[in-house]
Amino acid sequence: MATYAVGDVQGCAAELEALLGRLAFSASRDRLWFVGDLVNRGPRSLDVLRLVRDLGDAAVVVLGNHDLHLLAVARGHAELRGTDETLQQVLEAPDRDRLLDWLQARPVLHHDAALGITMIHAGLPPQWDIGLARRCAAELEQALGSDRSGKLFARMYGNQPDLWRDDLDGIDRLRFITNALTRLRACDAEGRMLLKLKGPIEQLPAGAVPWFRAPRRRSAGARIVCGHWSALGYCDEAGVLSIDTGCVWGGTLAAQRLDAPATPVFVPSTMPAADFSSA
Repeated sequence: MATYAVGDVQGCAAELEALLGRLAFSASRDRLWFVGDLVNRGPRSLDVLRLVRDLGDAAVVVLGNHDLHLLAVARGHAELRGTDETLQQVLEAPDRDRLLDWLQARPVLHHDAALGITMIHAGLPPQWDIGLARRCAAELEQALGSDRSGKLFARMYGNQPDLWRDDLDGIDRLRFITNALTRLRACDAEGRMLLKLKGPIEQLPAGAVPWFRAPRRRSAGARIVCGHWSALGYCDEAGVLSIDTGCVWGGTLAAQRLDAPATPVFVPSTMPAADFSSA
């Protein structure tokens, strides 16, 4: 049995199908870990959701910011944006309710004790070790699965608070957890999340560092798999493997075997080439 991490698919079903062929993937034997953002901007978000859901236990998915946005729109707590037209196919699908219920039940963090690997979509603030990250993720997952989910979807948007405190509570605490796990790329020297920053590492302003280079990062030494930062590309540094390689922007869709040493596999995108240096 092989376990592969797969980068942000974002509706690129043709590339995902090609990747499964390249891996000679078998749902009866292998496992796929998806780092989030199954949907949006690519042409076939509906097909991606159906394909991954139908893999059953062979697929582990964590939620990304685009997945949460789809759920917020579908549940009536957000509006479609100009770049969201590809979500309409999901919202109008005859099986939309089953797909959305399945998506909303996905975790925001997956930890495999046997492999010693934790998967998230974006990042961890430097104040969190893996134990605290798992507890915070469980809080968010409980909110997503409860009758509080509407309040969460209605108020999860925004960049504050941007600095972790143990005594954060209510929607501020849930918003911080959501932003950390699904949006974080960079921090300042104090460990404050700089959620507006995008682009390559070399273009970060003075005083900003990638979250995995933050001073005194308490998750240092842990093995972490993530995506979200397409302008970063494939990056394996300090135990953190980031594998969003910009498929939806005309880059590639990446897969990396996790349970054995292996070279990464990249499938070229069929999408038109676009500048994703700020994505």
